[in-house]
Amino acid sequence: MCTFKQVFPNQHTLLVVIHAVYLDQVWRNVQIAKAAGANGVFLINHRITHQYLLDYYQAIKEKVPDYWIGLNCLDLGSAAVDSVPKDTAGLWIDNAGIQERAENPTAIAETFATRRQASGWSGLYFGGVAFKYQTPVTDLKKVAQLAIPFMDVITTSGDGTGIAAATDKIRIMKEAIGDHPLAIASGITPENVTDYLPFADCFLVATGISDSHTELNPERVRQLVEIINNH
Repeated sequence: MCTFKQVFPNQHTLLVVIHAVYLDQVWRNVQIAKAAGANGVFLINHRITHQYLLDYYQAIKEKVPDYWIGLNCLDLGSAAVDSVPKDTAGLWIDNAGIQERAENPTAIAETFATRRQASGWSGLYFGGVAFKYQTPVTDLKKVAQLAIPFMDVITTSGDGTGIAAATDKIRIMKEAIGDHPLAIASGITPENVTDYLPFADCFLVATGISDSHTELNPERVRQLVEIINNH
């Protein structure tokens, strides 16, 4: 099992998020991301079932076997670890189960860690912490530190899709976890990414580099890659 920095040794990593609808659309956007120099992609399903998403993953992987491709199966949540192909490079789950106010705040994360080990899947786990559309967190430092043992990349966001996270939030979380990788999964654009470069290791980006919910803008993808790589 490789660490995030073994897979992505550069200071910053860009993983383009593709909202999958049908195979030709997914392939077109994977090509855009790859040609622009993005480090990889996440395929995510909003309008389709996870089975379609897994089928698309297999088809795309045959076309670009050496390109980093992760999955976020929204209709499965943490159960995705039992369904994704064992060679899936990354698995992103919006809710990693760190419950600030619970008697045992890491109970769900511990259960998932056991399930992950039993599944045989050995990719990078991006777990949502202080993530959009979930119970607001009051102690960012505490929840970030609690998450360290359970996920390869602690993944956070702004308040909603396309909404930028407060830079103070990202700073507090990064200071709390030190060298452990931190990703931002909403609101990143070519115009604001430099605000986050001192704190975040990885950027999961869709809205800020897209013409629509399903189609990337090639020029904006290239702009974001260039800015990230040159800082």
